[in-house]
This record gives sequence, structure tokens and C-alpha cells, in this order.
Amino acid sequence: MSFTTRRIREEAPSRRWKWPQIIAAVLKISGPILGWYSVWKQRKQAENRRVFLLKRAVVILLALFFAFLLFAGVARALIALRVVTVPGVLNVAGTDLPTDKDGFTNFLLLGQGDETHDGKDLTDTIMIASLDPRRTKSVVLLSLPRDLYFLNTEQMGKGRINSLYRDYKGFLMRTMEEPEASMAAMKELGKEVGKAMDLPIHHVIKVDFDGFIKAVDSVGGIEVDVPYDIVDTEYPGPNYSFETFEITKGLKKMDGETALKYARSRHTTSDFDRSWRQQQILQALADKVRSKGIMGNPSKIMALYQIVNENLETTMTIRELVSAAKMGTDIDRTRMLTMQLSDRNGLYGTLAEPGGFLYSPPRDLFEGASVLLPVSIPEYPVTWKQIQALTELLFRSRALYLSHTQVSVLNAGAKSGLARTLATELARYGVELSTVENAGITKQKESFVVPRTDAEKHVATFLSTLLSIPVGTLPADLPPEKAAAITIIVGSDYSYEPLQVLLPDRP
Repeated sequence: MSFTTRRIREEAPSRRWKWPQIIAAVLKISGPILGWYSVWKQRKQAENRRVFLLKRAVVILLALFFAFLLFAGVARALIALRVVTVPGVLNVAGTDLPTDKDGFTNFLLLGQGDETHDGKDLTDTIMIASLDPRRTKSVVLLSLPRDLYFLNTEQMGKGRINSLYRDYKGFLMRTMEEPEASMAAMKELGKEVGKAMDLPIHHVIKVDFDGFIKAVDSVGGIEVDVPYDIVDTEYPGPNYSFETFEITKGLKKMDGETALKYARSRHTTSDFDRSWRQQQILQALADKVRSKGIMGNPSKIMALYQIVNENLETTMTIRELVSAAKMGTDIDRTRMLTMQLSDRNGLYGTLAEPGGFLYSPPRDLFEGASVLLPVSIPEYPVTWKQIQALTELLFRSRALYLSHTQVSVLNAGAKSGLARTLATELARYGVELSTVENAGITKQKESFVVPRTDAEKHVATFLSTLLSIPVGTLPADLPPEKAAAITIIVGSDYSYEPLQVLLPDRP
């Protein structure tokens, strides 16, 4: 599906505006624009100046959007805009983006196969990206596995999340042309994901694999530190065949095709490992763009623009894209939170990991297909309540995570296993744990939360309110090595309740 741009119609400028001075101010701020402006000035007449500058900003924006959107690395690419400063153009051309009650703008990012891929229109890469450029200047990225199953939707039926767009688009094409059907299917998928997550999705952006290969090749390839050997004998080949993809551990120079295989391979490792590799690829691509000064090279920019033009589709207008770029310049690149929904839920003796809210039901219930459903409390019917509780904490209470505060959970009189149960619950919600063990002190009648210093008081207060446990002080007989920045002492009064019950309902 192609994405095209057109010149924005504007009113004639006021006579009091001094265009040479305005353009000079913009160029002074942005070194890369100065180089391109010199070339452009020789070929264009003065009356085209403003339109060209706007187009230049859009080209940069779309090129960078392509990099992160393909495999849902929105934060890295938006942040990469710091290598090109175009605030003057962005302020003139942009329009306000929609936000939720908390002031966040939320995107659904999709990556799909191209015309030659046997899974064309399957959206095998799905991520939610939430940007907060004002309060915390942060980005939250949450990956959704392709096998996540929707038991019912309003318009799209039921099925795995990676097939909902394809199937609904095919249905709509009975009465619509393909571009209109695709746009409607993207919007409907965004609505359904937002409803399931209890998070409004403002825009959807989709790119295909072919564009990713071309983008990597256009910048001369990338270098990636491969953390382990991969031997995938079932990598999808042409004409519904399989081929072997093999790469060994170590620093590797990758062209576009190799990078795509590295990002997509999943038969040697898990779907969740693949999500991590996709983010690694996008970081390498962003680093290459910055280090080689590609954003100051007109020919490279135009090559990337052409790739974007042919391989990106979005519900955003050009002016909204420009505003998103401006939003990206306000994001602190060190304040990015990433998590993925997975089946590493801590149940049945397994180790819990952040985002572990899914499980695999028996295949015979789904015609032999491997699917993932939300872990529900109670077990039936299946609900999204725990995942919605994660949304409440990860997206709306992101300051808790941005502090990266280590938490120790110590049993000091509670029933055996209760401290471990609480720690498992906190781990699934992404709280960083330091120690989980017996306190080795006199039994405590009451449970309490203790901050190590004043700097951790706000986190301690948040956890105190969340868990209905008061803030206290460390017992004198507690070994210092067992304490952390935040220490939770679990006393004999503690009674476990899941966080989905403890979190207050939003108005």
C-alpha cells in the first residue's frame, strides 16, 4: 500500500512577513537544511521557498518514521530527529495531535509482509507506542505477540491479532476499493486494540518488509552485535517454501535482507526474543543515520523518502505527521520504557517476567492453532482485566517505572509463600525486584513499605497506596544487604490480592 504526499495549499503570506529573514532564522537553527538550501536555491525561484521547506521537513519526518515504524521502534526514530532541528518549519506546518485524558498520544504500529511474502497483509509486528512530551517527556512501547487471540470483536469477528486486519480488509473489499478498505481496517483494528487495552488509540501506521530491506540498504547496511547463534531451518522462502537462515554470535555487518531475516526469525528462538531483536535492529539503523550524517545528505534523504512513499500507510495527515516529529524532539531519549506481553506468567512454577499476562490454551479448542489468551482472574470467562491493570500502571503511572527503583520483598511473619506471590505479581507488572526472601528478623504483626532515602519516598508512597500497606522504617535487626531502595516487609497481617482488584476504577 503506497503513501503519498501532496503540497499543502496555503494562503498568500502577509506583506509584513520578511521571508528571507524567516528562512535565514530557520537555516541558522538547522545545519543540514543549510546544505540542501544552497543546492535548492540555484534551481528554484523565490516564490517556492516556503513550500519547499515544508516538503523538506516532511521528507525528513517520513524517512525517520519509516525506520521506527517497520518494527515498532517509534521512540528511537522520533528521538533521532534531534540530529535535524527544524522547529521553525514544524511550528508553521503542524497541527495539534489528539491526546487522551492524561495528555498522551497513542499509536498502533504494524509491520506486514510485502507482495512476495506468503503472509501478505498479516501484521506480524504489532506494538502500542504512547508519547508524553510534556509531563515526563517519555515514550512507552508495548509489543503484542502475533498469536494473541481476540475471542470477539465488534466488526472483525474473532481470530489472532495478526490476521484481523487482513481478514477485515478482504471483507470490506467486496464493496470498497483497496485503499479505502485498508484504511477502514486499520482504524477498526486500532479501535479493537484500544478497547481491549483500555487505552484510546489515536492513529495507526503500517509498513511492509520490502521497505525495511530497501531502507537498510539505502544507508549502506548496519552493524549489529548478535548475542547468540541462530540456525533457523524453517525461515519462509519463495513460493511457500522454507530455507535455512544461519548467523553466528558476534558483531555483524548486515545488509537489508540479512537484517530482515535476523529480525523475523523465530523458529530457533521465541516470538518474544524476536521482538527484542527487532528493537535492536531499529537502534542500529537509527545509530547509522546519526553517525553518517545521512539527514544532511539530500540524495540519501530523497532515497529514504521514496522508500517511505512506496511502503508506508497511515491514518495521520501530513500535518499530523509533522506535529508528531515536533513531539519527538520534546522526548528525552533516555526516558523510554519497553515491555512485551508474553506467556512468562509465573504460573505453574515458571519464572514470571514483565508483561507475563498470557497463556497457551489447548490447541484442540482452536482447531489445532497455537494461540495466546489473557490470564484471567477468575479463570473463566476470559477477560482483559489484568492487562488493563498493566495499562493503568505502565502507561498512566509511568513515573513509577521511569525511576528504575529496585524493590526488595521480605517475609517477616506472613504465611509461607505470600512474599513470593506478591513479588511474582509485581514482577509481571514490571516492578524491578532486588531480593525476595525471608527477612530473618523478629516476626512483624503489620506489613509496611520503607524507602531508603528521601529520593525514594514518592515511589514508596505510590506502592503504599497501591498495596494498602503503610510506610514505615526499617527494623533495627534487618541485615543491610537484604534492603533495597524500597523494601516491602510482609508481616502476619498481609493478605494477598491481585493488582487488578487493588487498582481504583478510572472515572
